[in-house]
Amino acid sequence: MFGIELYTPEYKVVGDEVAIVETSKGTIKVELDGAGAPIHVANFCELSTMGFYDGLKFHRYVPGFVIQGGDPNTRDMTGEQVAAGLPGPDGMPGTGGPGYCIKGEFNTNPRNSHDDGALAMARSMNPDSAGSQFYFCLGAQHNLDSGYTVFGQTLEGKDVIAALRAGDEIVHIDIVHKEQ
Repeated sequence: MFGIELYTPEYKVVGDEVAIVETSKGTIKVELDGAGAPIHVANFCELSTMGFYDGLKFHRYVPGFVIQGGDPNTRDMTGEQVAAGLPGPDGMPGTGGPGYCIKGEFNTNPRNSHDDGALAMARSMNPDSAGSQFYFCLGAQHNLDSGYTVFGQTLEGKDVIAALRAGDEIVHIDIVHKEQ
């Protein structure tokens, strides 16, 4: 996706966004970092509120590392097909996106720390190639700090994250605001 103009999300970050990620294994509550990664938070909120993630599957599980989802190529696949690493009608899981890329913020986010439960955006070799695929850290992964943007931290549901596997479903993601 080199040479493609980077997308600027229309969603306006307030700074108190919380994502409620409903999965087939349970609920995860994530505090989003709108101050540190405003483009990533705006993009995630925009995709979530339009239902982009509804019905997608987690397609990559690496024990002790990450669980990754958000690829639209998994939408029309069963969990079993995704878990088996089969190609879907829209392409291989792990290769899809929203049709655009956003600018990386790992160099500008002062809280870009891949702690246990951190929510971050996956990308290709191009530092500005993130789109819709995200991952949760399964334990601290600080070797990723200098190249991947963290845009949230899990508040509740680390047990759910630990139980997720390839093929499990992202049922729906709600964006709410922290209670004052």
